[in-house]
Amino acid sequence: METRVVTDFPHRVRVVDGAWIPLSDGTRLAARLWLPEDAEHRPVSALLEYLPYRQRDSMRLRDTPMHHYMAGHGYASVRVDIRGTGDSDGLIDDEYCLQEQNDALEVIAWLAAQPWCDGRVGMFGISWGGFNALQVAARRPPALKAIISIGSTDDRYATDVHYMGGCMTKDNVDWAAVMFSHVSTPPDPAIVGERWRAMWLARLEHLQPWLIPWITHQRRDAYWKHGSVCEDFSRIEVPVYAVNGWADNYAAAIPRLLAGLAGPRKGLIGPWAHKFPQSGRPGPAIGWLQEALRWWDHWLKGKDTGIMDEPMLRVWMQDSVRPAAEYPERPGRWVAEDAWPSPRIKPRIFALNPGKLAARAGREAALTLASPQTVGITAGEIGRYGSGAEHATDQREEDGGSLVFLSEPLAQRIEILGEPVVELQLAADKPVAMVAVRLNDVAPDGSATRATYGLFNLTHRDSHEHAAPLEPGVRYRVRVPIEAVAYGFPAGHRIAVAISTSYWPVAWPAPEPVTLTVFAGTSRLLLPVRPPQRSDAQLTPFAEPEAGPVSPYLEVDPGPEPNRIVTRDFLQRTTTVRLPRNSGTTHLTDIDLITHEKGDVFHAIADDDPATARSWSWFEMGRQRGDWRIRTETRTWLTCTRTDFRLQATLDAWEGDERLFARNWDMSFPRDGL
Repeated sequence: METRVVTDFPHRVRVVDGAWIPLSDGTRLAARLWLPEDAEHRPVSALLEYLPYRQRDSMRLRDTPMHHYMAGHGYASVRVDIRGTGDSDGLIDDEYCLQEQNDALEVIAWLAAQPWCDGRVGMFGISWGGFNALQVAARRPPALKAIISIGSTDDRYATDVHYMGGCMTKDNVDWAAVMFSHVSTPPDPAIVGERWRAMWLARLEHLQPWLIPWITHQRRDAYWKHGSVCEDFSRIEVPVYAVNGWADNYAAAIPRLLAGLAGPRKGLIGPWAHKFPQSGRPGPAIGWLQEALRWWDHWLKGKDTGIMDEPMLRVWMQDSVRPAAEYPERPGRWVAEDAWPSPRIKPRIFALNPGKLAARAGREAALTLASPQTVGITAGEIGRYGSGAEHATDQREEDGGSLVFLSEPLAQRIEILGEPVVELQLAADKPVAMVAVRLNDVAPDGSATRATYGLFNLTHRDSHEHAAPLEPGVRYRVRVPIEAVAYGFPAGHRIAVAISTSYWPVAWPAPEPVTLTVFAGTSRLLLPVRPPQRSDAQLTPFAEPEAGPVSPYLEVDPGPEPNRIVTRDFLQRTTTVRLPRNSGTTHLTDIDLITHEKGDVFHAIADDDPATARSWSWFEMGRQRGDWRIRTETRTWLTCTRTDFRLQATLDAWEGDERLFARNWDMSFPRDGL
């Protein structure tokens, strides 16, 4: 569905490009402001989006339609570069640092004190901006009255791109490489003047590969607890609207937020990947900006928009689909629950009998499994960026290396909403092992669509904070949470649980090949079954998607279509997954700046040796205006032995044709239960 572009608003909009927000230590943060033209005489509430992703160029085409729209409806909409990023002063060390939060408190106080602001501030964002909206809300700045958090989490260890079920994900490596590249770029001389080069050199001298802290902290220790608002939900008192999509990897956080927070709160989960819902894919996209206005008008303007009279949680109940790497639209319907946890949703228990899911447990049987290291190549992306080629394809290829438990054909449709759980009785022959559990929808023709999945590091069976090696041959009972989902299994289809000892490249493999013994008959699946309710059909439809005007630009090179390319060398017994990352080349004509951002990510492994797992990537960022031309190139490699990880990285920066800066890294990190 195309987003309708709105140009006629209740308020005319004035844009302030190159604004500065002073901090108490002398640092200045760069900002772009969209203000109602009469705000100096009729002050309005401010909306803050606070990110490290360069507001002047990288995010200009994304920011403008949304912020202009909000300003046109009577808000001062403000986009700020975090310290050490974009055009802001200072240096950045890592994501979600205490300094980032402290600066945000000062930014909010500054906004509230401006003559065009009425003293009330809302904070919103997706991904990083959704994270820090929650984190800053927990700091309780007086002027902050409400937040919208999209594509974020309450628990940085459990639900982010770093670790999943205690397993290190491929995106711990991938996203570290992206950020290593992104923060290597200089501020714009048109904003900061002659000091741009000194600021750039200071950034380059300070920059370290972002993977260093993320791979140093392999357990859920104090590093991850910082910024995880689940540590004390009571710290958040302002109203929270938590939003995500089932095709993203943060949807599981929304039920936890609704259950943990005590103040006013709402949740919305659509079919989308990691995008704002007005441009979300898979569709249907919704009129999210109109929905956000209802939220802000209620909490910042005191208008009765009816938004808090509606159910607490609204989700897209996904219908069954044939497996595919991409879905332009995801069939389904909106359903809602008045409270969460919902008293209406009850667990339905299936016993894992040999090869079968059954209502009653059979006699115990020991089933052994040693998955090929390449189970997982059909998995798609864990941290989906909202484009194509990212969903899991037909699961039959993975099932050949898995233990599969299959139900009888369903006599009637079963809908689930929430977090399925698999409880396993098992033993392993090695001290370090993992399990991947997939919940599949098997059609009458045998095709298998992955409904959801979970990973679990068995050394974390007691907690993610305290890992303990397995004693080979000893039997354990473990509880494997599967990612929350809303899914309808049709009559005539079968439900399948598939268990494997690897899920590469989504999860980094165990140090050695593992043989797992699963005890059927005493293991079971718990499905959160949601009964139908008539009120779902009476839910008010969302408006059609719309946004404000886009900044002028010329697409010089759109870049290639998204791809996920798998190469198998049968003689060398290796498999390589390639994930091109290319945003193309764009001329931002209103600031006469040409930008390009491109890269490539690779993951490879030998079929029978997990110690051959390796990931490598390169990224290039470039900016050009007239004779001024810069670019940076970063490369990252992660390899392993059975005892250690090895990180190698390079950083090169050019001004024109002259290499201005170069640095190499070569570091090792002990494996800690991974």
